[in-house]
Amino acid sequence: MRQLSISVHFVRAVLKYAVPQGLDPVQLLRSNRISPRLLEEADARISMERFADLQVSTMLAMGDEGLGYGPRPLPVGSWSMMCYAVINCETLGQALARYCRFFGLLQHRSSPRFSVEGEFATVRIPDSDTLERTDEYAGELALFNCHRFASWLVQEHLPLEAVNFQHPPPPYAEEYQHMFLANPVFFSQPHTEMVLRSGLLERPVSQNEQSLARFLRHPALVMLSQQYDQASWTARVKKILRGDLTDLAELDAVSARLDLHPQTLRRRLNKEGSSFSEIKSRLRRDVALHYLGKQGLSIEEIAHRAGFSESSAFIRAFKGWTGVTPYTYRKGL
Repeated sequence: MRQLSISVHFVRAVLKYAVPQGLDPVQLLRSNRISPRLLEEADARISMERFADLQVSTMLAMGDEGLGYGPRPLPVGSWSMMCYAVINCETLGQALARYCRFFGLLQHRSSPRFSVEGEFATVRIPDSDTLERTDEYAGELALFNCHRFASWLVQEHLPLEAVNFQHPPPPYAEEYQHMFLANPVFFSQPHTEMVLRSGLLERPVSQNEQSLARFLRHPALVMLSQQYDQASWTARVKKILRGDLTDLAELDAVSARLDLHPQTLRRRLNKEGSSFSEIKSRLRRDVALHYLGKQGLSIEEIAHRAGFSESSAFIRAFKGWTGVTPYTYRKGL
């Protein structure tokens, strides 16, 4: 399993309608080993496993896979039934059309609409001015789920021409680069939608009912963490660095492993909205968050596993990443 983390902003979004639904958000957090104190920190992060578990348990507690964002609940089991409706499609185009039609039949507020015009295909969420209330996360979640599920169907990180949002860029806008796998993301656009080349619609669906059964054991976690062979340059660099976190390779060594000139690798990472130093920092951060959720490891051992020679440097870095010290973070788990 990859060690990944996610901004606490998305934790707040998952819990936005917990109280109106009669639920205690603090209890939901604690039952998933997430410190409620982290919600008070603007830059806090949690491991992807904890976030996926929180998302599922909140849906089950609400009895609503839409997390309260629609005018009526999206019944628990809707996602599984959609998967079974789609899994026997032969191509990605057939799958996306059936995916959107399924949610359209449920008449859910953020049901996506699929269209193909010339070179481009679009999955569009209803415009905010046609909806009963505006909740940005509803559209974000709908596009995220569609993109990650489509990627799972064809076993590659599906390249997108654009991910467009009607709402203006939030302070944490850089998170969307990771949320949509370094595909271009734009804000303040006429529609909330994802756009892809129509040629991709001929990609064969490579999953079947057997692999779907495994996927449905924890689809939220699979979609958040799944890697594929057709990886981006960012993912290739991460894979090399993850091989030995205690002695992280430098740019020249990684470039040589990839048979590239260092400047070429820099340009390719920059095109994906990333950089070598950012990859190293985020990898250390995510590994640290992963191991802080485990029992029996000292802060010193976690610092070593995250590639720090001294605990003091690790503690300073961790506070810069999350706003709290590793001791405070672990105390809240």
